[in-house]
Amino acid sequence: MLTRTLFLILTVLPAFLHGQGYTRFFTGDTTDVETDPIPGIVLAGGGGDNDQAMQWMLERADSGDVVVLRASGSDGYNPYFFEDLGVYVNSVETIRFDDASAANDPYVEAQIRNAECLFFAGGDQYDYLSYWQGTPVQEAINYLINEKGVPVGGTSAGMAILSNWYYAPSSFSLDAEEALSDPFHPDYEVLGQNDFLEVPYLDNTITDTHYEQRERPGRHMGFLARIAEATQSRSFGIAANEYTAACIDENGIARAFGEFPEFEEDIVFFLQSNCQEEFLPEVMEAGTPLTWNRGQSAVKVYAIPGRTDGSGSIDLNDWQTVQGGKWQNWYVEAGELTRIPETNGDCADVLSSTADRSDNTAFRVFPTPASGQLFWEWNGASATGQLSLRMITGQEVRDWPNAVSPVDISGLPAGVYTLEAIIDGQLAVKKIIIE
Repeated sequence: MLTRTLFLILTVLPAFLHGQGYTRFFTGDTTDVETDPIPGIVLAGGGGDNDQAMQWMLERADSGDVVVLRASGSDGYNPYFFEDLGVYVNSVETIRFDDASAANDPYVEAQIRNAECLFFAGGDQYDYLSYWQGTPVQEAINYLINEKGVPVGGTSAGMAILSNWYYAPSSFSLDAEEALSDPFHPDYEVLGQNDFLEVPYLDNTITDTHYEQRERPGRHMGFLARIAEATQSRSFGIAANEYTAACIDENGIARAFGEFPEFEEDIVFFLQSNCQEEFLPEVMEAGTPLTWNRGQSAVKVYAIPGRTDGSGSIDLNDWQTVQGGKWQNWYVEAGELTRIPETNGDCADVLSSTADRSDNTAFRVFPTPASGQLFWEWNGASATGQLSLRMITGQEVRDWPNAVSPVDISGLPAGVYTLEAIIDGQLAVKKIIIE
């Protein structure tokens, strides 16, 4: 993993040429080879590439030719893929689209079709959509994914275009407050479906990137609500924090890669609207805050710490067979997102059947502000419970399955947090300040 504090782009001196509407950078053997690649999808959250996920992708190329597509930037992936990761490939070619005309260039189409691995760099997903949709490049990419069966990956904007549903705004990007305060806000703009890339296991799914770093869980919930309402069927989402990646193999098993626990924020999220009989949002009108509660269980989320060995996983054939992560329930009430821990990840399980929302008056947390230790009590309830502490952005920082008072909060940065408690089947949520 390249360092997080100083992201260095190593350079080599590949051959590069300008064509009509594109610039190409080439490293390696110019002789085209034919190998036996293994299908796979890499969804990387941006902010820096995870070496283990990229090695997983390159190994599936079976020593073939790698093509990188981008609409900005230069040749940084050439040395990284060709020599830095220790996986042999025949060549790496970066093709930078300088305008839309390149999507009709015979050379560009041929290079994509001849690749044994394809990767989309970060940038602006609107460029990819506007340049490639309805062109030979779109056909070539779908050929690689669905007929030739090569590993295909993308980071940031490149990840954003790999799901069946995609978000590709032409100007202002939707934020969480806009998404939840008005589920038909104009900044939703281009929310497309089933008219661009065709990727296995990602039907009715939308991805999101730079997830907790850019406070995007709220808007992702808005996306899922829009999809569920539009299709009248369950919606799904995959989201990656920066420096993490989800790798989906040919059998639909998704694994999470990152550097957890060294970096606690290295989490990949798998979201699914609940499969209750009534699962659609309760309040979804233009200009009105979204309510999608469904018994505090509108969306089931499996949060997998990304580890260097990719040991945490979820089977996308059923979205229920899991290991190495934790279930959460997410719901929205009058435009406010709540994320709570859940011990039962079974689809259709409703949290309120086992944990009803308390009015919070019986649950006390002190002192505030707090430092070192946090005391709690719940009048008339047990002295132990399940507690979870989250940053205001939603990232879980401490978890106490069988908590007694006080709990240790030493070492946490000063700021505002959310403490969630489930005790005797009751749920309470408190905002606290740590100094």
